[in-house]
Amino acid sequence: MLEAINLSKTYNGHTAVDELNLSISGGEIYCLLGANGAGKTTTINLFLNLTQPSAGLARIDGLSVAQYSLETKKKLTYIPENLSLYPNLSGIENLQFFSGLSGVQLTDDQAGELLVEAGLQGDAVGKRVSGYSKGMRQKVGIALAIARNSSVLLLDEPTSGLDPSASNDFAGLLGDMKSRGAAILMTTHDLFRAKETGTRIGIMSNGRLVEELNAADVSHSDLERVYLHHMRA
Repeated sequence: MLEAINLSKTYNGHTAVDELNLSISGGEIYCLLGANGAGKTTTINLFLNLTQPSAGLARIDGLSVAQYSLETKKKLTYIPENLSLYPNLSGIENLQFFSGLSGVQLTDDQAGELLVEAGLQGDAVGKRVSGYSKGMRQKVGIALAIARNSSVLLLDEPTSGLDPSASNDFAGLLGDMKSRGAAILMTTHDLFRAKETGTRIGIMSNGRLVEELNAADVSHSDLERVYLHHMRA
């Protein structure tokens, strides 16, 4: 569902992503670890077609993102570190607006039900988003993915700044999306969450994918050891 084929991006002589090869199937959560500047966010931006590759291909469901930008965007939902919503609108109104941009029309009841399914409390769905915590805002993003029946989720540091309880809740929602068959690519600094949430874990350093691990086959301590080894190399 998600493929990078010899994908590279160079800015002013600096290689941000260096010949990345990656494949993520439906029903997988791929957690991409790395220090700041490792190339994680650039990778997400290449899949979003927010930046053009210097070489190689980014594909979603077999389609080149660069060639079929609109078609591939219809298949995905993007949840950044800080999800931008309209603060003076309610959760219901935000969900209706953003789903409507994708051609999905929701009644108040339908939008409210989706938000509750995504983990929001029933008494919060009609309140202004200006009063939402970060974790609540991220749940609006998950509700949007459900509403759009997205087959791909791109998440850039979505649990950064969440308390442990909210982070755990969000991980549970990702598990639900995984069970729906979504292919999920999540960048993170959180080794614990990567191990607990991910199906596979990739480690990036200086734009290169230097290690891939099956989350079920590695302990927390081994993951930390491997990660630190690459960060010091």
